[in-house]
Amino acid sequence: MSTEVTFQILLIVTTLLCSLVAGFLFAFATIVMPGIKQLRDRDFIRAFQVIDGMVQNNQPVFVAVWVGSVVASLAVAGLGFDRLEGTQRLLLLAVPLIYMLGVQLSTFTVNVPLNNQLQALNVDAMGEAALKSARLRFEPRWNRWNVSRALLASLTSIFLLVLLFQL
Repeated sequence: MSTEVTFQILLIVTTLLCSLVAGFLFAFATIVMPGIKQLRDRDFIRAFQVIDGMVQNNQPVFVAVWVGSVVASLAVAGLGFDRLEGTQRLLLLAVPLIYMLGVQLSTFTVNVPLNNQLQALNVDAMGEAALKSARLRFEPRWNRWNVSRALLASLTSIFLLVLLFQL
């Protein structure tokens, strides 16, 4: 298989994986979090703990998509750097920069630590005031950063789609 075909296949795979992550983050921003927002504090925290537990327990398909998107975005930029020029090269270089700094870095420096703080709570042992306080420390900040991640992951996908349509 030629390196050109390898690059094109990798670009397709990267676009798919990054778009799946963007869709996941979008679903949280538009469906999951607004849905559980309707719950009382105890139920909200418990619901988020259960949902996040699915992610943190290394659900294999999720892990493959999430980690695969990171590896693929770096690999496609490396493989395509000498192959593309001008605007295409800039788009290709923007993909891992936006994706790593805007999506992955914020995930592991903001959202995951917030998730872990919520996971550590024993909601059955907490009073209403403590539950309300925990939720207020978590929900607004987590949502702001998740919307940012969703937008930047979507921008990454748009850049990848533009590259795909230009090849």
